[in-house]
Order: sequence, then structure tokens, then C-alpha cells
Amino acid sequence: MIHWNDPDFRVCQIDFETLLAIQLEAEKRGWATRWSSVDALRSQVKGGVVLIQSLMREERGNAIRAYRCLVLFSAADGEGSGGIATIDLDPARFESLERLDREPDVRRALARMFSLAMGGISMVSKK
Repeated sequence: MIHWNDPDFRVCQIDFETLLAIQLEAEKRGWATRWSSVDALRSQVKGGVVLIQSLMREERGNAIRAYRCLVLFSAADGEGSGGIATIDLDPARFESLERLDREPDVRRALARMFSLAMGGISMVSKK
């Protein structure tokens, strides 16, 4: 597991086309942690901005084979709703993504946001 204070923790903002490229790379490599197809991804993820957070490292020997990342996205069929899923990224691709989490306070806040999203978020009426 990668924690917010780990050197490999990062949160990146990518566009939909980059997510499609990551999906195609995962398909080509035969990685299981991805959408079943590009069409399946398109049916669930609305085009636009997507956030990625590193979650785990997959190591083989002494080398990192892939980074398992959380993907936070707007749902294709939702009006303002979103979703969270996981996908594996090649280490070179992972390193190439621009970080949003350069400051420690921002890292903690973004880690908390992803943690809440994994647990499920819903609109709550105030009492």
C-alpha cells in the first residue's frame, strides 16, 4: 500500500484521452486491473478531467512492475455523479503524469478525499 507520506504517493489530473491510452496499455499487457474494454470504459466514464491516485505497487523481483491506482471520474450516465475504480499503470507512464500533490497539506487532503470516495459519498440533508 502507498500512504500519503510515501515517495510514490501522487495525485494526478489527466484527460479522458490519457485514461483511454492507459486502458489500452493495460489491455496490451494483459493486466487484470482495468476495464474489460475501451467500450466498457466509455460506457462508465464521462469524457473530461479524471483524477488518479497511487494506491499500491506491484513488484517482481526488485523492480516495480505496475502501480495500481484509484481513478476518480464523472459517471457517463449520471447527472453530476461520479465513480471510483482501479487501474494498473506502467511505471514509466506513472512517472510521466503531472502531480497535483506537491504540498504536504494538499497531499493529506487529497488522500482523505480519495478515502472518502472509496467508502462511498452521498448527498446528506442537514438536520
